[in-house]
Amino acid sequence: MEQSERQRIDKWLFFARILKSRTLAGKFVSGGNVRVNREKIDQPSAQIKPGDVLTISLERRILVLKILGCGHRRGPAPEAQLLYEDLTPKPTEASKAETVAAQREPGSGRPTKRDRRKIDQFRNSDDDA
Repeated sequence: MEQSERQRIDKWLFFARILKSRTLAGKFVSGGNVRVNREKIDQPSAQIKPGDVLTISLERRILVLKILGCGHRRGPAPEAQLLYEDLTPKPTEASKAETVAAQREPGSGRPTKRDRRKIDQFRNSDDDA
């Protein structure tokens, strides 16, 4: 494909190995999880071209990718990485500290009902804030 050609967003996400299948890519785009040049899209048939910037919100992170080319096929990972430039900002120390999971003492077993109630109360207090 030439550099001036356009490609469907669902095909590109599949070829670039961002998502595992084209069907998943279509559902992902329909869910409103992708922005093209800061504009939210919800159609898997939306056309993209080299030079566009995609903002993709995955489950636990946000990717910012600049499209360098359109794909011909879903090839190996090194070939897929040639289709985009990763502009995602590096995580800061503060964001790393936020993602630390709660630790339980080894051998303490499963939480009791009382522990679960405390956990639920703690989680609900975060939602209210």
